[in-house]
Amino acid sequence: MIPLGLLLVGLVSAAPAGPVPPPHPGAGRSAAAGGIPDTVPLPVITLAEALERAVRLNPDYVRAVGQVGDAEWGRRAARLAFFLPAVTANLDYTKYSTRFFNIGTGSLVSTSVVGRLDARYEILSARKLTELARTQAELDAAQATEAQARFQAALLTESAYYAVLADREFTRVAEDRVARAREQLAAARALVTSGAAVQTDSLQVALELTRALVDLLQQQSSLRVSRLELGRRVGFPGGADAAPLDTMAPAPLPLSVEEAIARAVAQGPEYRTARARERAALAFLRGRRGAYLPTLSLSGAHTRFDDHVFPSARNVSSLTITLNYPLWNNGDREIQLSQARTDLDVARAIRADLERAAARDVTAAYEAYETARARFGLAETALAVARENYRVQETRYRAGATTVLDLLEAQVALTQAQADLVDARFNARLALASLEAMLGARLVPHQGDGS
Repeated sequence: MIPLGLLLVGLVSAAPAGPVPPPHPGAGRSAAAGGIPDTVPLPVITLAEALERAVRLNPDYVRAVGQVGDAEWGRRAARLAFFLPAVTANLDYTKYSTRFFNIGTGSLVSTSVVGRLDARYEILSARKLTELARTQAELDAAQATEAQARFQAALLTESAYYAVLADREFTRVAEDRVARAREQLAAARALVTSGAAVQTDSLQVALELTRALVDLLQQQSSLRVSRLELGRRVGFPGGADAAPLDTMAPAPLPLSVEEAIARAVAQGPEYRTARARERAALAFLRGRRGAYLPTLSLSGAHTRFDDHVFPSARNVSSLTITLNYPLWNNGDREIQLSQARTDLDVARAIRADLERAAARDVTAAYEAYETARARFGLAETALAVARENYRVQETRYRAGATTVLDLLEAQVALTQAQADLVDARFNARLALASLEAMLGARLVPHQGDGS
């Protein structure tokens, strides 16, 4: 078994004397290993293009759009019921084993053909009025659900898009860490050779280089996975790359937290859906109550008899006015009324609970963005401090005025500061997307996204 000390000494001696370009993200992959060959470039997509493509591919949004179409037809049918009767046409052709007297032909025949055209129109019915209100509420709910599904799909897409950008930045941070470790290793070797430093200095730097290389491999793997996830969202099964966005500080929100709460309750898709469903449940309950009222309807029928298709031997027409007053149907009406009342109570409780939680939910999203903005500013300052501290420690180490541990500590602090800035930037973007999904509106234009 090779001792760890000898292994590190071998790593030190094998390391190049100067900086070596870091490996390309994804280097070493092949199609045989199940990955995408590095020679195949991934399609690059902007955020605006990704949002447009992903919304059309999201199953929940496709379902919501279909529900809007269904609700529109329901609304249209409820309106047409005020003007058009229900019409049914049928034609019966019957072959008998023996001859019989056909009232259409007035003779003995073995076939009978009966054609009938029925029309029915409800002159007075509470159901027609309640259906009009219910279908309008259902349409409002479907449209609000479609908006909610659209923003949720956009939120998932933005999350995948920002994950690609963040992982790419984290990979660059890891590459910078590897490059600095290689430079430090070359410097440590030179100092050890000149006698200005001890052998353990180069071993410590070699250990840092090993850790940096492992971190780089992890970031490259994470980047490949995030590109595949973005490709899934936008319809590129082989993966997709995200076009760069600006690196500006997050913009301030154009409204206060109180205004955000009020806007969410007034126009937020989730809250609109809850209110529309409550209205639909109320209209449905009123329709069930209308079952206690009489209905007045007008029916017309035209019947033709003959012994061949398209009968015309004898015609009979009828016109009927019907007054229907339900008295008792074994409790079915009462059961349906109770169920409708329960559905209304549930819909009302859901709407009230959402509105009570609006202050908490919107405030949490609002403060998450404001906190991310503040964190971004602090991360920029921390990065500037870490860079200067690393520069000073590197200069002092080369001059023999400090230890390698202090230099490595400055190196780790610089890498962490770079990662914190990347994390703060994309956390702010994601927090903004979450708040916009809650409010159902764009608040801050996205610079550099192609929109």
